Amino acid sequence: MDQIDFNFEFENMCAVIKQLAPCMDDYLYVYDLDGDCYYISEKAVERFDIPSNCFTDVGNNLKKLVHPEDWELLSEDLKALLSGERTEHNIRYRWLGKQQEALWISCQGRVILDEENKPKYLVGCVNEIGGRQVADNVSGLLETTAVEKMLNSYTNCYPKGFILRIGVDGFKNINERFGMEYGDWTLHEIADCIRRCLKPGQAVYRVVSDEFIIIDFMGGSVGEANELYRAIRVEVDRLIERNHYEAVYTISGGILDTQDMEKTGYSEILKMSQFTLSEAKERGRNQVYRFNVEDYNKFTRERMILAALHKSVANGCDGFEIYFQPVVDVNTENCYGAEALLRFHLSETEMVSPIEFIPILEESGLIIPVGKWVLRQALAMCKECRKIDPEFRVSVNLSYVQILKSAITEEIMGDLRDSGVGSNGLLVELTESGFLESTATIRRVWECLKENGVSIALDDFGTGYSNLQSISSLTPNVVKIDRGFTVKALNNEYQWNLLANIIQMVHSLSIRICIEGIETEEELNSMKTLGPDYIQGYYYGKPMPREDFLTYMVG
Repeated sequence: MDQIDFNFEFENMCAVIKQLAPCMDDYLYVYDLDGDCYYISEKAVERFDIPSNCFTDVGNNLKKLVHPEDWELLSEDLKALLSGERTEHNIRYRWLGKQQEALWISCQGRVILDEENKPKYLVGCVNEIGGRQVADNVSGLLETTAVEKMLNSYTNCYPKGFILRIGVDGFKNINERFGMEYGDWTLHEIADCIRRCLKPGQAVYRVVSDEFIIIDFMGGSVGEANELYRAIRVEVDRLIERNHYEAVYTISGGILDTQDMEKTGYSEILKMSQFTLSEAKERGRNQVYRFNVEDYNKFTRERMILAALHKSVANGCDGFEIYFQPVVDVNTENCYGAEALLRFHLSETEMVSPIEFIPILEESGLIIPVGKWVLRQALAMCKECRKIDPEFRVSVNLSYVQILKSAITEEIMGDLRDSGVGSNGLLVELTESGFLESTATIRRVWECLKENGVSIALDDFGTGYSNLQSISSLTPNVVKIDRGFTVKALNNEYQWNLLANIIQMVHSLSIRICIEGIETEEELNSMKTLGPDYIQGYYYGKPMPREDFLTYMVG
């Protein structure tokens, strides 16, 4: 650019930026190329990983601020500016945020020359381009950046009121059936429905996709939030009717009272409101859910465990451990085999219950890689135990998720070959609940394993899905009676007779019976009168780590 005729000092430029910065969302800057000093709007310090809004040793400090993959791009551009090759600066690259996250920016500027036409200052503006959109043109509403700014304006506590998060149920189907343009029109109309229901002082914002957040800091109660949700639902129903039921959908809502938000920042509030809406949808949709701290703590713990499980699987199932519980032959009282039971160490001091982590493994699909690991570990253990007892066999629980979503038969037969353990060394267990949910699919796997010499056990019989016809038609090799059923039979004559008849019927089909959960000699002696084949329970041994079980076998 042309040489300037006046001595515009660096300090004066900084003073101008300081005055203008509060009036804009972008970040103004000036770089003193001679004095090696950089000044930027003060609020940049809150967003980016810079030591302060004014710093020297600019090259090294910028190198720490810029994403490593983008440093060469910036470095080459600065060299061209310093050499006088170029006087315009306009590049897009990434700076690092406070949490070392990559934040895309557009950095523009112009070089001011000194009296000798040499580069003196670089002045310009930095603005973020990585998704901090303030307004939404589809719904005509402000977006999450505006929510963040509003919530962050309260430093001590939030005024009495509520947050209501609204979501359209099945919105994806609208886009898929009618197209994106129709979906956008629907969102715009729903936004109008919401606006018509608001009272003075209430504000609505569009957040992700088909979701809206309504904020009432005017003293509104949870009851009023419920009334607002119902009013919006009525308006949406009228919209659908006016549109001649071309697209039929419902809305769900989640309510946060401001007392739930004490000492909580913007990010956590967004997570809490998302949780409330998700709960409403999980509970059947077309309804509203009020935030409950116990439910939320359970949810956050599940998320924490899920993250730990992902990390464990990525590290070769580090943190998992196999325990083995003896299965004893009733007639000989010798250890016939063992059930492999999965355990998970969340930390060095905390072991998570299988009741808690197994459903998370199944829901996430992580049960597939973990199940492979369990099978290999169990077969390796079986091989060790067969050095002591050549007839030893190990039983492994199989999740219905593994059957439905993996080539489980091929994996089992492959692992049996690789381990050197014969097919008669493995007993596959499946809980009857999972078995009965997908009979056709599981029947094929069931029959294929049996044809290849692998024994099958129906586990947890008597827990609520009992189906004697399935036992008759599918003929597992073993039926395992759940501890709950066992306890009932020991304390109730009707249950006792029922169990006796079940055992008699199962035996008539040449299927063996294993009674689970036997803890005392008295329980053992009572159950022996019914003629089971195997016993599994604390009386003969609790689940134990690998080395302890090997010691148990030798003893």
